[in-house]
Amino acid sequence: MKRRTFLKVAGLKGAAVASAVTSVAAPAIAQSSPEIRWRLTSSFPKSLDTIFGTAQTFARYVAEATDNKFQIQTFGGGELIPGLQALDAVSNGSIEMAQTPLYFYIGKEPTFAYATGVAFGMNHRHQHSWWNFGGGAAIINEALAPMKTHAILCGNSGTQMGGWFRKEIKTVDDLKGLKFRIGGLGGHILARLGVVPQQLAGGDVYPALEKGTIDATEFVGPYDDEKLGFHKIAKHYYYPGFWEGGAMLHMVVGQEKWASLPKHYQAIVNNAAAAAGTWMLEKYDSVNPAALKRLIAGGAELKAFPQPVMEACYKATQDHLSELAAKSALFRKAKDSHDAYMKETMFYTQIAENFYDNWLLAQMRKG
Repeated sequence: MKRRTFLKVAGLKGAAVASAVTSVAAPAIAQSSPEIRWRLTSSFPKSLDTIFGTAQTFARYVAEATDNKFQIQTFGGGELIPGLQALDAVSNGSIEMAQTPLYFYIGKEPTFAYATGVAFGMNHRHQHSWWNFGGGAAIINEALAPMKTHAILCGNSGTQMGGWFRKEIKTVDDLKGLKFRIGGLGGHILARLGVVPQQLAGGDVYPALEKGTIDATEFVGPYDDEKLGFHKIAKHYYYPGFWEGGAMLHMVVGQEKWASLPKHYQAIVNNAAAAAGTWMLEKYDSVNPAALKRLIAGGAELKAFPQPVMEACYKATQDHLSELAAKSALFRKAKDSHDAYMKETMFYTQIAENFYDNWLLAQMRKG
């Protein structure tokens, strides 16, 4: 952005005015656009070029919009900070910014589950609408306030896959004793049905599956799952990931660091996060279909969770969320807001897009 040039041209109404703009506005611009260097730690390894690539894309957008005056250096999970400690590192001032799903930290505050997405919750579009227009951002940042941090929405995985299993899941009883890598509140819900949930950072999942420390794992979707190699160990690939109908990701920054930024830098960060988040969804829509075809061709057995399993998980979800809401006013506030918004958005979606998509799919299947 050539701010100084823009101001000179825009104010050019005579030699005297041009001189005033040059001598007065330029120093003011320099003062309001300081040189800033931040570090950003991700909860994901660099090998995941879509999730981690979103952090890199975000940092590039910020640099380009500030003529490289505001530069953010990105680090993969484990390089500086362990993947599951990213929020803590921002909270205690060890690092300026983190890219992370906030549901990793529900042990600190259960309401963080709604920052990423709860089981049988909204899809990515509805979540983003709730965040920006339904009060979601205010509720989650209220929950983050005790940790002196501020969250900025930056991306979404879309509806995820159910994961990779060594053995088939035919009945609800097959869940009992299953050591399953799963993030967030989904693990707590499945524990009600006998699952033994394991929360592991991205880079630690494959070794655990290979050694037999876990029996199954979910992560994101075909493209990332292929990169991480889960299909080499567990061949049963289930869908859908009902615990993540669309997982929101955030850039988390310390409140003091955020307040110290000039207002136009804050605006640039917000817009860069929105643009990078859009890039993330578009990238996944581009790469997941081909990756799924490759996985199936390589021997992966694609299966839907049986209806009785889905129904049991749905009931367990409603029971669990209701219990948490009874214990926490903030969680109840998030739940009531989320559920009311989902009801409204799905009322419209079923009439317009769902009918259209289902009709079109039916015609394509005929062919």
